Amino acid sequence: MKTVLAACVLCVLSSSEAFAAERPNIVVCIADDISWDDFGCYGSRTARTPRIDALAANGLRFTEAYLTASSCSPSRSSIITGRYPHNLGPAAELHQPIAANIPWLPTVLREHGYYTAVIGKNHMTRENAKVGAETWDLIDPGVTPDNHGAEAKWVQTIEQRPKDKPFFFWFAAVDAHRGWDANKEWVESKYGPQHRPQDITVPSFLADDAATREDLASYHNEVTRFDYFVGQVADALAAQGVLDNTLLLVLADNGRPFPRAKTRLHDSGMKTALVAHWPAGIAKRGSTSASLVSVIDIAPTLLELAGVKSPPPSFQGLSFAPVLRDPQNITRRHAFSEHNWHDYEAHGRAVRSDGWLYIRNARPALAWQGPADSVRSPAHAALKALRDANKLTPAQADVFLAPRPNEELYLTAKDPEQLRNLATDPAHAAIKTRLAALLDQWIDETGDAVPDKLTADTFDRESGDPLDRSKTNAKAERGEFPGKPKNAARINAPGPQ
Repeated sequence: MKTVLAACVLCVLSSSEAFAAERPNIVVCIADDISWDDFGCYGSRTARTPRIDALAANGLRFTEAYLTASSCSPSRSSIITGRYPHNLGPAAELHQPIAANIPWLPTVLREHGYYTAVIGKNHMTRENAKVGAETWDLIDPGVTPDNHGAEAKWVQTIEQRPKDKPFFFWFAAVDAHRGWDANKEWVESKYGPQHRPQDITVPSFLADDAATREDLASYHNEVTRFDYFVGQVADALAAQGVLDNTLLLVLADNGRPFPRAKTRLHDSGMKTALVAHWPAGIAKRGSTSASLVSVIDIAPTLLELAGVKSPPPSFQGLSFAPVLRDPQNITRRHAFSEHNWHDYEAHGRAVRSDGWLYIRNARPALAWQGPADSVRSPAHAALKALRDANKLTPAQADVFLAPRPNEELYLTAKDPEQLRNLATDPAHAAIKTRLAALLDQWIDETGDAVPDKLTADTFDRESGDPLDRSKTNAKAERGEFPGKPKNAARINAPGPQ
């Protein structure tokens, strides 16, 4: 009996070890404030991203991946929990914590044997609690005196990890957040020459002048520095012989920190690059997939691949693991996004479906000029000068538009910058009705709401400077966050998918 029992135990242990060996390691490299089309593999004619391009060429490039918020901490909190921002409690708004009852992806992975680390920009907190050992084995801001992009300790983390566990690494850069420290920390032997203003491709909604080109060149330097360290991660994994069985994801938390990008519901703010590299798990390497993906799908995908049989019901996304097996597979039909307070009062909602983008704005009287750091930028100043001289193009004028339409509708393939609003076109009334009904269903089923008192502006809309409330005796009190009226942090229903 003892011999039989020992054999059974050995068999179970062997099966367990074999299963552990098959589970992929996971590395998420997430950039800060980089638009989807500012990577070479997504068509950028300016930014140099050879290492990310190489990963895409040997992996899978998603062409229809979307964020749930074009705002730093709400976006990251949404990804790490697999939930919509308004289902996170206070974290629907910038710099606010995730509700205490909501499980995090790294916590679940850690419970299933993964070694977990967050290196770089964390920006994710839990309500009434300190995020620590129950979630991450290692937390490090990743900044060194010669690198404030927060990437300096990524390779070190790979090298010093426990070798007897699969790992989940959240490598979060500060690049390309303003204020452009890559310029003064530039190492040409690593990154190549700095980007030249005269070589920049300027988006149609920005001014094409010297100041804007200089601003964009500095931004592209940060994109290239991020790319370099993503390449260093791939090299370190290869050196340890674990690259083949490591799923490496590359994406960004929101669009570039320029007017009509960051915080916007349009593609320039809400669409993200998503490159997956996993030689052992991607069936058709070097392919692209037009399958619609929401970033809330990342957590369920990783849990499935990690062998988590019964994930917590709080995760609202859909696994896109079938797309890794075949890029033609389709896992979702609809993707939803939000625009909540980020320096300025806002409440916007959007749904993407069948190539259409429908936007609804609950605060149409207010402009969508972008966050305060963008408003303070040389690029925004150049637009203001054109505005004051009555020389704005329609694309540029949209930055200042107020009131805005209550509804917007775009066929994105034919209007990639979303400049032609079809919401009032009778020819598209049926599609607008369908998408509006989808959005209503999502709002109802997920417990979204427009509170009576949203958080008000905390920065001046014209200058981007903090508001001086001492002159009005007004207190900078937070309003209600979206979803609070219906206690949406306790609602797990995903809405239409």
